[in-house]
Amino acid sequence: MKTSKKQNSEKIKNSPSYRLAFHDLDFLGSDALRPMRLQLELLKPEMIMDEHNIASTVVVFGSARLKSKEELKKALKTAHRDKNDSKIRELELKLKYAHYYDEARKFTRLIAENPIFPNGNRMVVVTGGGPGIMEAANRGAYDAQTKSIGLNITLEHEQKPNSYISPELCFQFQYFAIRKMHFLMRAKAIVVFPGGFGTFDELFEALTLIQTGRMPKMPVYLFGKDYWTNVVNFDLLVDSGMISKEDLDLFVFMENAEALWQHIRDYYEQ
Repeated sequence: MKTSKKQNSEKIKNSPSYRLAFHDLDFLGSDALRPMRLQLELLKPEMIMDEHNIASTVVVFGSARLKSKEELKKALKTAHRDKNDSKIRELELKLKYAHYYDEARKFTRLIAENPIFPNGNRMVVVTGGGPGIMEAANRGAYDAQTKSIGLNITLEHEQKPNSYISPELCFQFQYFAIRKMHFLMRAKAIVVFPGGFGTFDELFEALTLIQTGRMPKMPVYLFGKDYWTNVVNFDLLVDSGMISKEDLDLFVFMENAEALWQHIRDYYEQ
């Protein structure tokens, strides 16, 4: 049946082809537009961080699953009251690693309270924006009432940004590759607390970029020597010829927040 002129005009206005290209989410989300989406994810945070004069960052990586002693002790009381033995065992295990949360928080507060460069500029903390060590690192800056950055990623199980990130510096990414670039583009130091697959990925990619000269040399710290030397046999990597002995100089083990911050200060004062 032939449509009327009025009906056809409505169809024209409602047709996807008639939408302005930058308003057409179906078009922007298509496979053909992936290169443009990658570019936009690179540009948007870059422009915003430039607006906020962020030139130097300290990157903090670590597990999303670590919690503070305070939170775990509260949960343990509940588990004991409920006589939940499996939960008690789980929480007691997590309590062994809770000090890392507290050290991360203390470390980033030290950054916020102590300018490192003679002109008074501060290094700004940047994290993956989620819970655990990421929350602790943003929280330390929040405690000192200074800004910090969160680079969130869209995941199957939605990762919500922690509540301590500066709202104007909380970003969300679709692409891991672009997010990784923003972690390192302004980095002046990288601090890696205990973590799992994601933390390993971020650590070894950064070490590879420094090792191969694709990124300027900067201090990399592995926080908690006992953890790192148990989960990675660095000596075996050297003995088997997979890395050079000099590659072990690419990172330094650290055990407490004060020594870590002093090491970064000494590195740049030299």
